[in-house]
This record gives sequence, structure tokens and C-alpha cells, in this order.
Amino acid sequence: MSGSPDVLMSNRFRKFLPVVVDVETGGFDARTDAVLEVAAVTIGMDDEGFVFPEHRESSHVVPFEGANLEQAALDFIGVDPFHALRVASPEAQVLDSLFRTLRRTVKAYGCTRAVLVGHNAAFDLAFINAAVARCGIKRNPFHPFSCFDTATLGGLAYGQTVLARACEAAGIDFDQNQAHSARYDANCTAELFCSIINRWKELGGWLD
Repeated sequence: MSGSPDVLMSNRFRKFLPVVVDVETGGFDARTDAVLEVAAVTIGMDDEGFVFPEHRESSHVVPFEGANLEQAALDFIGVDPFHALRVASPEAQVLDSLFRTLRRTVKAYGCTRAVLVGHNAAFDLAFINAAVARCGIKRNPFHPFSCFDTATLGGLAYGQTVLARACEAAGIDFDQNQAHSARYDANCTAELFCSIINRWKELGGWLD
């Protein structure tokens, strides 16, 4: 059965709009460690009920005052937060711009809330929630604790929980040289999420 994308999307995930998010950070503790990059990809739906990566947005983020920065984490992601040529914005500004976009998209698809999709999504959601609390943001479009995890979904669909390997199993190109950039990882995670959701639909697991 086909229908309008807004009706199909609002019915598909219990009025949640999936939004893929990847954050790159200065460590593993969301309470103390800096958010350095944020990327988001909204998920669209066509009139046959198949999903696809839609709007993409990404920003470099200025570490908040007093933020912890672990050198091992900076080396891993290859980021110098204070490089003279790094164009970055305060996290309140980054989140305000992103959340405005997401609220419009949530409304356009007839949904009531965004749900964060991530690879090991609890990590990304924890850092988003911590930044929201730090910045005193009142209109957070994301559900505060529900999320979709592509590590789990990748294990189910392809027997792989590492992003690069799950993408390879799904036939999605993955360049290790570009990995650990929020923009690149969010794009790959969005492709993986859509691959799994659409495959399930093709197998008859969801009838619209």
C-alpha cells in the first residue's frame, strides 16, 4: 500500500522521526568532556514507504568553558580544537540551528518528536543531552532516552556490529581514511540505517 510520505512516516515509527546523529568528542564522559563536532542526517520517506537520507547538517564546535580534552581522544579523531584554521561555533549556537531544522522537519512529516539514530547511539544521545542541559535549551526535539542503535540493527541484519564492517556487508562504501569525522560517520550510519529498514520492508516485515 502506498500513501503520502508524511502519513507513512508518522505511522512507521510511532510518530517519531528518525534523525541520524554522530558526535566527535574530547573523551567518553558526557558530563565533563567537550563536544567537538556534531553532524545530523534526517531520514526521509518516499510514497512507497522506503526511507532515504535526506537533509544533512554538520558543524565544528568550540569546547565549552572548562571542558576536559583527552589527548588520546583528540589523536583518535584527528582534531586540534584550537587550530587557527578551524571554523567552529559555540555548542549553544550549533544546537539551536540544528534543532530549528529538526523541529520543522518533524512537523513536515506529521511526527511529534525526533528519535536519535546512532552507531552505539547511547553515546551520542548522552552527549547531546548533556549539551542541552549545559546550554539551558528548552525545546529539544529528541526523545530524552529512546534511540535506534545501528550497532544492534547491524548485528541483526548483517551479523556485524562495527560500522565499517556492517557497511561492507550492506554494500555501502566505507573509507577508513575519512572515518571518525562526524559528517562522514553520520552519512554512513544513515545509509546503513536505511538499508536495514528498507530490507526489512522488502522481506515483508512491515506493511504500510
